[in-house]
Amino acid sequence: MKFSHPLVPGILVQRYKRFLADVTLADGSSITASCPNTGSMLGLTAPGSRVWLSESDSPARKYRHTWEMIEADLGQGPHLVGINSGRPNALVTEAILDGRIPELAGYVNLKREVKYGINSRIDVLLSGGREDRNCYVEVKNVHLMRSAGEAEFPDSKTERGAKHLRELSSMVDEGHRAVMVFLVQRSDAEKFSLAADIDPAYAAAFQTAAASGVEMLCYRCHLSPTEIRVDKRLEIADLT
Repeated sequence: MKFSHPLVPGILVQRYKRFLADVTLADGSSITASCPNTGSMLGLTAPGSRVWLSESDSPARKYRHTWEMIEADLGQGPHLVGINSGRPNALVTEAILDGRIPELAGYVNLKREVKYGINSRIDVLLSGGREDRNCYVEVKNVHLMRSAGEAEFPDSKTERGAKHLRELSSMVDEGHRAVMVFLVQRSDAEKFSLAADIDPAYAAAFQTAAASGVEMLCYRCHLSPTEIRVDKRLEIADLT
């Protein structure tokens, strides 16, 4: 996914009210940007960090800038981390259509945001071509890293995430295929695990869903100020 314009660099002043961030731009001006992330963003909100913002010319927007990435360093040099949790669905969709997720290749139809389960919407619904049954694909954004090279999810308690795992299991029970894709928006990740200490209930729901037949995939992204691209499958440490 290429950005329509290269991202604008700045220095983070603070993140506050969950969805807002104050940033100082290169020319010294201060702006408020939207922060499209509902999680804690653990380890990714330090004042003084270098960040990258996208811009919108829409007159309907209250805030022209959107926080997209932050530079983080866990002792192995700085790496870009994508914090915009609205990007992964489009990134995974693009990767499926481009054939970069072979586990999800071969389907004829792809639809996004389709109602299913109990008052939920599946991120991607695949059907036709590969097999008779539908394939329900849920996507989660991953950016937490507490130990160098190991991406983790979630970064805060997520009952909604556990609900999605239960609903994927129900699709398997109905004879469909169900896949959870953890998309790591950081190129310094070499493996993936669950942050069970942060949300034990989600970790338990993960194991239950995996045992019921829900397939678990993790892919990593390459990031730059001009593009984010799904590029590599990662091992999931918690699959038993």
